[in-house]
Amino acid sequence: MFSKKIILFAAFVFSSLFWNCGATKSGGGFNLFSIQDDITLGKEFSKQIEGDPENYPLLPEAGNEEVYLYIRGLTTKMLNTGKVAYRNEFAWQVKIINDDKTLNAFAVPGGYLYVYTGLIKYLDSEDQLAGVMGHEIAHAAQRHSTQQMTKLMGVDAVRQILMGNRDADGFSQIALGLVSLKFSRKHEAEADDYSVIYLCGTDNYAAGAAGFFQKIQSEDADRQPAFLSTHPDPGNRVNDIKAKMQELGCRGKNMNKSEYARIKQLLD
Repeated sequence: MFSKKIILFAAFVFSSLFWNCGATKSGGGFNLFSIQDDITLGKEFSKQIEGDPENYPLLPEAGNEEVYLYIRGLTTKMLNTGKVAYRNEFAWQVKIINDDKTLNAFAVPGGYLYVYTGLIKYLDSEDQLAGVMGHEIAHAAQRHSTQQMTKLMGVDAVRQILMGNRDADGFSQIALGLVSLKFSRKHEAEADDYSVIYLCGTDNYAAGAAGFFQKIQSEDADRQPAFLSTHPDPGNRVNDIKAKMQELGCRGKNMNKSEYARIKQLLD
């Protein structure tokens, strides 16, 4: 259930008193959803994913233990830097979607992360994948999805959702709609920055996300990853990511190409 606090707050919003109430601001954005609401949305989304193997065929953990251990290890390494907001509150659950044709990764509220086998196979090194995962962790930790929902749906629509004026199917559609939610340029730049911040606290090359963008920029339009459909290009991302690494004085050099190649082979 959504918290009583947010329901009361939504009622105040409806009465045009929202500037005097306790809405949250995270990552510099106005957000009507509470932390608990992020957690609830994430749980609902994960249920929908697990119940829809046709569209989201999850890679079985049995027989793929080493791949899961590796991917989750990259995520845990960044979470343990102490730089990730809601490290203890959110689930930070990582699942792999068994789809070699889709070059994508995404995160939803509450710390639920999904990465496609297609993206894992497409990339060349550990730091590139870690850069993408760090970017997705940032979207969840900075609560970009619920900020965008607040902005795009409008105050009244959010009030309706939070007060329970919806059926189960409708809420499920809202949860699944998080996959195609497009982030603002500001959110994209912030997620890029945090990807560097997270990796800077590890032994990995902190500008791994730059390597990812350099790779996709060399592709023809029809080969560009699905990632870009929900992550619009805000411009000079490669230079900005590298500049952030220099600003922070990050010293990690590890790209771990050999180990990454071995993990990719396990998926063949």
